[in-house]
Amino acid sequence: MPDSVWWEALWPQPGKVLTDLGIEREMTVIDLCCGEGLFTAALARMARNVVAIDLDPEMVEIAQARVAAVGTTNCTFVVGDAYDVAMFVPEPTDFVLIANKFHGVPDKQRLAQAVATVLKPAGRFAIVNWHRRPREETTVFGQPRGPQTELRMTPDDVAAAVEPAGFILAGVVELPPYHYGAIFQKTAAWPLSRRWRATWRMSRTNRRSRGLAAREAIILTSKTKREEKPS
Repeated sequence: MPDSVWWEALWPQPGKVLTDLGIEREMTVIDLCCGEGLFTAALARMARNVVAIDLDPEMVEIAQARVAAVGTTNCTFVVGDAYDVAMFVPEPTDFVLIANKFHGVPDKQRLAQAVATVLKPAGRFAIVNWHRRPREETTVFGQPRGPQTELRMTPDDVAAAVEPAGFILAGVVELPPYHYGAIFQKTAAWPLSRRWRATWRMSRTNRRSRGLAAREAIILTSKTKREEKPS
């Protein structure tokens, strides 16, 4: 069974999940580690602008097709590393979402620091996670789903990884049947370290260089992608 089938069965209304997380119409949102775009398509219908990022080109292509199918043109797609998110966005953003991936991030505090560099003051970082329940209890279509039990995190585990990067835990929302959303707010007065200021400045310079940007990531924009005409 393709993963997309059981994800859609688990969350038949992704827009409601996003509403519960606090997505608003005038926001610019980054969908980090977007996968096949289940939330990306809903975000594109709800938010002003969306940047969807994933390391896997095949996942990005599937997500792009899903967004194209709903007829929106406000989503930019990037093949790139989540740690390098500052290289892929032109200006500070309102909201960053990562769904079902944070448990597997090798350096969680590094990722949280990277997210902090792209958020506006008081911007929000939402992390959707599986509850820390035995995997055999989280079934879809009669089969256990989700990460191994030992990889699952409680909201307190997530806060311990994220808050040192300059966030406070603003709230936790239940996302039945098996998930929760931990919503963090960037501390407006939090000063970026010298290292992360340098990262932000370097990323701005990189975005101005077409050659370097081409080497760093493949960027596909639903608004501008066109089929090549035969010569």
